[in-house]
Amino acid sequence: MVRVRYSFGSRHTGRIANIKKQRGKYPDVMRDVVRVSDIILQVLDARFVEETRNLEVEEDIRKKGKKLIYVLNKSDLINVKESKKTLPKDLNPHIFVSVKTKKWIENLRNKIKIEAKRVKLDEARKRVQVGIIGYPNVGKSSLINIISRRAATGTSKQAGYTKGMQKIRMSEKILILDTPGVIPAFKYTSQEGTSFGEDVKLGARTYSDVKNPEGILSYIMSSDAKAIENFYGIEASGDSEILVEKLGKTKGFLKKGGNVDADRTARLVLRDWQLGKIRV
Repeated sequence: MVRVRYSFGSRHTGRIANIKKQRGKYPDVMRDVVRVSDIILQVLDARFVEETRNLEVEEDIRKKGKKLIYVLNKSDLINVKESKKTLPKDLNPHIFVSVKTKKWIENLRNKIKIEAKRVKLDEARKRVQVGIIGYPNVGKSSLINIISRRAATGTSKQAGYTKGMQKIRMSEKILILDTPGVIPAFKYTSQEGTSFGEDVKLGARTYSDVKNPEGILSYIMSSDAKAIENFYGIEASGDSEILVEKLGKTKGFLKKGGNVDADRTARLVLRDWQLGKIRV
């Protein structure tokens, strides 16, 4: 069996020089949360369901006979009715939620309580343990704060903010386990190419850490140009350079000589994208 490795994409969890150290640490966290949890919630980005799934971890969960629930967060940014028509058939059970608007959160809380009642606890444990897993920046910590009805975990727009397993009490009989977000190693790269662009698109890499925002913007626009152009009201025919030029002038992002500050402008678009302002 091939052993799967995982890595982070965040300045808070270690820069490139520390990647080997991180790879040795975080697989243990993931294995531990799967091992000790009775129920596991995999939080996905509702806009990019397949891209934010971790199939290796899903397989491990099923082998261990644990209950897996898919939580599709950021559902306020999509047409839920249309999205349901294209969901993978094996994505069950699933629940759409939005930590931003708190919509459907009560449905998730009730689902957890129902599944918790089905768990048979031994004498050593008094609480059902619910593990939370997912990519960096899919909203795990914010979700926990809402379902537990307390600001129990720190949150940040910076990908990879959570650094270790945290235990939060949801109720007298339910304990929530929060873990750092991880990117499977086969998707991980320190070079700003296609894989890196995908990480930025999904929010697993923070826009402020990007060295070449224009290149990353070009990658995102190759699939989502219409959404970006509509948001800014700019016709660019899918060309990121045209978008940056027009938007930069509109925003007044100019350098000496009147030239558009392309880096600042492209970074603004990446920020708006990651903040969920641009609907796909």
